[in-house]
Amino acid sequence: MTNEWCGWREATERALYGPDDGFYTRPGGPGPAGHFRTSVHVSGLYAGAVATLLRRVDAALGHPDELALVDVGAGRGELLTGVLAVLPGEVAARLRPCAVERAARPRGLDPRIDWRGELPAPGSVTGLLFANEWLDNVPVDVVETDADGVPRRVLVRADGTERLGGPVDGADAEWLRRWWAPPLAPDAAGGTPGALPPGLRAEVGRPRDEAWARAVRTLRAGLAVAADYAHERGDRPPFGTLTGFRDGREVSPVPDGSCDITAHVALDACAGPSAERLTQREALHALGVDGRRPPLALAATDPSGYVRALSSAGSAAELTDPAGLGGFGWLLEPVGGACAGLLRAGGA
Repeated sequence: MTNEWCGWREATERALYGPDDGFYTRPGGPGPAGHFRTSVHVSGLYAGAVATLLRRVDAALGHPDELALVDVGAGRGELLTGVLAVLPGEVAARLRPCAVERAARPRGLDPRIDWRGELPAPGSVTGLLFANEWLDNVPVDVVETDADGVPRRVLVRADGTERLGGPVDGADAEWLRRWWAPPLAPDAAGGTPGALPPGLRAEVGRPRDEAWARAVRTLRAGLAVAADYAHERGDRPPFGTLTGFRDGREVSPVPDGSCDITAHVALDACAGPSAERLTQREALHALGVDGRRPPLALAATDPSGYVRALSSAGSAAELTDPAGLGGFGWLLEPVGGACAGLLRAGGA
């Protein structure tokens, strides 16, 4: 890693995805599961829910001869492995599972899974594209308002030291005005109307909008889903969300390759005109996952079954907790009319 000043987008790209020493791409690394717990790692219920959604997509598309499941940001292939384990044989026989991940293919992965470093070609996929906690690791620049309230690009070195660079302009400035800018008001001290207080921070989500649009374009027909930490334009955090994770703990985001670097996603900015947005709690409930405890009477008639059901309910509760994983945003983007509304009440 160099210690030159650069924007957070460039620094994060090197820190996470450098070919030899990137946090995610260094040979022999543990992958995301070694540093933080995603919904995929909490319980097999999550893979089961994705399998249920895949079957709905399959039915809506008329059971095509070849059905794709593309996992973008696949980690070590845990989600695809879990889905393959629970799919009925008839569906699995037609399935073409594809992992998109910049790290090398892990040893021992199911040979049915195609492993690639880039998205499939535009219009080449029929089925379900699923991106769980992918967009939050698409690198973005960070801006901060200076003493005069002017948004400036934050520059950073590999040791995490920051300073303010030049004013934000062009497409990034337009994105901030449209998707992040807080309500403007006259300065309390009698300054220029519309001036912003110093020290406000934001992440410029334009690269994520573009990355998601590219992912959706891979579909000929089907459904694209992104599940991630998210916030809405009316409730953006005033100091941004940039942070790091290492060994299961949140740490300062230092772009030297020693930690994950992540920031919440403006999913409303990513959404296309036909998109639907739900919380993970709403989405998983629609797919049959909830945290209701089994009836106590089951303990008397089937103690082992009761223990299993109780464990499953606990995992479901964690996945759907509105103060935790259940508060994640799900962005659903149908391509073609057949896969619209698959998570609405009464979806096929």
